[in-house]
Order: sequence, then C-alpha cells, then structure tokens
Amino acid sequence: MTQVDKALAGAAAGAAPRQWLAEFVLLGAIWGSSFLFMRIATVEFGVIATAAVRVMVATLCLLPLVFLRGVGAQFARHWKTACVLGLLNSAIPFACFSFALLSITTGLSAILNATVPLFGALVAWAWLGERPTGSRMLGLAIGFAGVALLAWDQASFKPGANGIAPAWAVLACLVATLCYAVAASATKRYLAGVPAMVTAAGSQLGAALGLALPALWFWPARLPGTSAWLAVIALGVACTGVAYVLYFRLIEHAGPSRALAVTFLVPVFAVCYGALFLAEAITARMVLCGAIVLGGTALSTGWVKLGRRR
Repeated sequence: MTQVDKALAGAAAGAAPRQWLAEFVLLGAIWGSSFLFMRIATVEFGVIATAAVRVMVATLCLLPLVFLRGVGAQFARHWKTACVLGLLNSAIPFACFSFALLSITTGLSAILNATVPLFGALVAWAWLGERPTGSRMLGLAIGFAGVALLAWDQASFKPGANGIAPAWAVLACLVATLCYAVAASATKRYLAGVPAMVTAAGSQLGAALGLALPALWFWPARLPGTSAWLAVIALGVACTGVAYVLYFRLIEHAGPSRALAVTFLVPVFAVCYGALFLAEAITARMVLCGAIVLGGTALSTGWVKLGRRR
C-alpha cells in the first residue's frame, strides 16, 4: 500500500492524516480573518449587502474553476442540491455573523463560532446515527457550559450605542453555528463523493441567488468606500471561495464532525487579528470561557479522549 493509500484509508477510518494538517491550519487562519473583514465591510455595506456581495464574488471565482477542472458534468447533476445547501451553509450564517459584528467584538463572535462542532456532534447523532461516546457527551456538556458563561456577560437585551442589544448578537451567532452543523451533515448525506469544487461552487451560487433580492432592497444609499470594497472582495475570494474548497475537501475525506473541528483554530486567529488591527481588548473572561468551549469541543468531537482506568 502506498503512502497516499494509507492516508486515504486513515481518513476513511475517521482519523485526520498528516497531509490534512496544513489545510486545517490554513483554513483556520483564513476563516479567522473573515470576522475582521466582515466587521470592516458591514459598517458601510450593511448586513445583507455584505453577505450578498461576499457570496457573489465567491460564485464568480468558483464557477469558472468548475469547468476548468473538468467537473462541469458533475456540477450539472448536483447543482440544485448544492444550491439548497448554500442557504444553510452560507447565506443565513454570513448574514447572522454580519449582524452580530455590529455590536460584539470579532473575538467573541469567533469563540461563539467554535460551538459549530458541538452542534455538529448533536446533529450527526440525531440525523446520521453517529452516537457519541461517554467522553463526547461530557464534552458537549462542558462546551455548552462554556458558551453559557461567555454569553451571560452579553445577556442584556438593552440596545447598545448602535441600537442592537448584545444578546441578539449572541443568538444570531448561535443560529449561524447551528446552520453550519446541519449543512455539514447534509453534505455528508446528500453530496458524499461529489468533488469539493462542485459543492463549493454550487453552495455559493445558491447563497447568491437567495440573497440577491434582499440585497437590492437593503443596498446602502451611500456608495461604500475603498476599504469596505477591499474587505468584501477578500471575504469573497479568500474567506469563501478558497476556504470552502478546502472545507468541503475536509468533509469528504475526514467526515463532518472532524472537518468542523477546524473551528478550534478560528478563535485563536480571530482574537489576534482583532487585537492587532481593531485594538479589541482580550479579557480574562473571554480567554477562560473560550478555553472551556474549546476543551468541550475537543472532547465532543473525539479529538481528545479521556483515559480509561485499568
């Protein structure tokens, strides 16, 4: 058996082969920057327009690659399913996070994004029959406890300076993470074996179609500036186009639960970007609760296992 065959066999068994570690880190760094770019773009574009332009740019990048890579026939067979998936995997979550970033920091939103594997484990259990072990159940409990502690500080429904209550922002983040979790299991169930390029392009096309009319309705009256355009283009090309090809490759080879574990890395990068470029404060509470969330997530996905007594 060749090294490639061994790697693929390990992936099929649910392990994360060494070949994918670089892609995990790269994807975490890219998605970590998405919170920074969303914050910059949303201020001028607004919530819906930011999400819409993001997926439209991604669609324009990905569709030509579908045919250049010779997977046009497979795209023709699966584009409808992928489009529906795009509403859950892109349109709704992107709009939710853009809304949330109007009132909470990029670091906090990224830590809440780390609950995706927790919801992913629950969805995979309920839908795909992937029953978690005792240590994974403990991880779920720990992870959601961390979220509760983190969200408690933002539990006020009193509108802030921008007219949005922090609690609504937290709930929007959790709706987004639940959508990601459902979409991951749906990808495994309905698009297993479909090339990542096809799934990525189809999902972005579906998100673009779903957000087109709302974006026209909510388009900003004042033309956004250069920095906002650069931010939304970076969101579309790097954080969506490139990132989703990597993401669907990971789902295909490592399974939805393990692919979602890339969100372990996202808060680390997002908090660093926010501190460096937006001068956001990193509080002790955020670090502690974030560690609890990530620890619970690691247990719930099986990346960390409790030792057995002998």
